[in-house]
Amino acid sequence: MVSTFSGLETARRALSTNQSALMTVGHNIANANTEGYSRQRVNFTQTEAFPSPAFNKPGIPGQMGTGVKAGEVQRVRESFLDIQYREENHKNGYWGARLDALTKMEDIMNEPSDDGISQAMDRFWQSLQDLSVNPEDAGARSVVRQNGEALADTIGTNYSAIQAIQRDYLNEVDVTENKVNSLIRQIDGLNKQIASVEPHGMLPNDLYDQRDVLLDELSAYVNIKVDRVPSGGNAKQMADGKVTVTLANENGRALTGADGQPLTVINGTDLTYEQISMNTVPSESDELEDPLYSISIGGEEIRLSEFSSPGKLFGIAEAYGIYAGAADNPASAAAADIRGIYPDMLRELDMMVSQFAKALNDVHNSNASLSEIDSGENQDIDFFGTGSDVRFANLGDGEYFVGAAKNFRVSDEVRSSLDNIAASSFDGGQAFAGDGSGALALANVKDARLNFGGSTTNVQSFYQSVIGEMAVETSEAGRLERNTASLRESVENRRHSVSSVSLDEEMSLMIQFQHSYNAAARSLTNMDDILDRVINGMGRVGL
Repeated sequence: MVSTFSGLETARRALSTNQSALMTVGHNIANANTEGYSRQRVNFTQTEAFPSPAFNKPGIPGQMGTGVKAGEVQRVRESFLDIQYREENHKNGYWGARLDALTKMEDIMNEPSDDGISQAMDRFWQSLQDLSVNPEDAGARSVVRQNGEALADTIGTNYSAIQAIQRDYLNEVDVTENKVNSLIRQIDGLNKQIASVEPHGMLPNDLYDQRDVLLDELSAYVNIKVDRVPSGGNAKQMADGKVTVTLANENGRALTGADGQPLTVINGTDLTYEQISMNTVPSESDELEDPLYSISIGGEEIRLSEFSSPGKLFGIAEAYGIYAGAADNPASAAAADIRGIYPDMLRELDMMVSQFAKALNDVHNSNASLSEIDSGENQDIDFFGTGSDVRFANLGDGEYFVGAAKNFRVSDEVRSSLDNIAASSFDGGQAFAGDGSGALALANVKDARLNFGGSTTNVQSFYQSVIGEMAVETSEAGRLERNTASLRESVENRRHSVSSVSLDEEMSLMIQFQHSYNAAARSLTNMDDILDRVINGMGRVGL
């Protein structure tokens, strides 16, 4: 026979379980706007039926239910969507960093515009054309000198501005490195908290959410591979466990060190972590910033030229400059061995200025200036100088001076006297002040085919190709940043459809559990009335 009081216990269990469900609904509503929060639900399970199968079971017609209990409070989340989100997040971080760097450089170069290098160069060529018509006119000579100075100033200003942003990017590398290390420490700390809770049979859902938010944030800086590690003890089967985080390449496979072991930044088994650090190598020239050489993870060091974990960290490193030479652990880095968005532009400006100035000076030296005509001596005067005793004439084809664009200027001789502008040509060993063919020869340097480090073209075409390449790279970075952001947003929307709190749904569940709670309370009252009748009303006949 079933116990008289079993109905009370069944109703009590229903009250307790529905109360737990109502509290969980309230927790969901309270965190509807909390970043990274995953809605939670109480899993209802039936309690063990009565009686248990046995030879001495009571003689009742079959088993009877004994009510309900709250199994566990579980968060609603799909891990596959987390993997997809982080896969797109590191791509978006990388292309976003490239787009930001290229956009800043486009703003500096300011092409096409009336204030850019291209227009300054056109005005300089035009002034030489005008000088060829009036070679003795002081006004025309002054315009040539002024336009030459304007061209040198424009190139030098742009060069210095790019260098200033490059230096800022080294600080950005340090800030990003500290941010990544902070995220690693926080995730390890949450790992330890989770490892202390799960073995007791509980699910620390809020700690899971906090850890997933940090993992999402970390995935923007480097590509990561996340593996689950059971906590042991009495941990529930659905417990998320601890996480081991390793760096991954662009294909999602774990990066390995020299010993062939995965590069692990967070070890969920040992509950330890490793910090990362970016290392530089000295540059050969004071005009260059020291390029980044390697990244250290614990005791492992990997050259950045071989590092294939794309993300915001690597995008910033590429913008600043990476040593790409063949030597391992070099004592110093040559300009030709440094690759990156800003170093590449600086090198191309140096190459353009060096070869253009060398060609123009060669023609200028072969011409005759008014001072040379008056003295009857060839003084070998350069039009453009390097800012030092070194002359552009010392360069060979395809060679350049590091920092040439920064120190580019009109020579001291031309700045001191307009008569030192060589606008006449020697004809049979003689030159005449009214001859403007020398100025025309200077203007024709515009179309001269020069060797710009393996690319043979004229200076205008070379500069246009540099600007065109920058525009193409910016367009590509912008397109891929938008594509990856769109894909990431699509995955995020699917995550929200699964995990986020819907207030309409929670209100519906609240009403459902409230009615269940009221019904259970009514059942408890009914059982109380029955027991009151049995205890206080039976056996009183005749009293």
